[in-house]
Amino acid sequence: QVQLVESGGGLVQAGGSLRLSCAASGGTFSRYAMGWFRQAPGKERAFVAAISWSGGSTLFADSVKGRFTVSRDNTKNTVYLQMNIVRPDDTAVYYCNAAGQYSGSRYGPSPYWGQGTQVTVSS
Repeated sequence: QVQLVESGGGLVQAGGSLRLSCAASGGTFSRYAMGWFRQAPGKERAFVAAISWSGGSTLFADSVKGRFTVSRDNTKNTVYLQMNIVRPDDTAVYYCNAAGQYSGSRYGPSPYWGQGTQVTVSS
């Protein structure tokens, strides 16, 4: 049973940067494709980014492309979401997802979610 713990959220000024981390345990992390999703108040949970098991392929939502990057360190069982040039509409709870379906231009989430970390971007 994979367990995921997000960290790194907080308050950041618009235009600034923030790095989120997701630490995984209870599975073979290096074999998992990983995804990031976010949910703002009153909105549905939405895809943000994903990375293949090897780190060789990534996907991004149009709303974050060019601003966010995703990476992983399999020696640390951790995936990162680097958020740059953040905007107020990036404010949301961010969740990581392990072992989803990664193929082509999509990442379909699995039932394995972290607890989420709050990101608030001030104007």
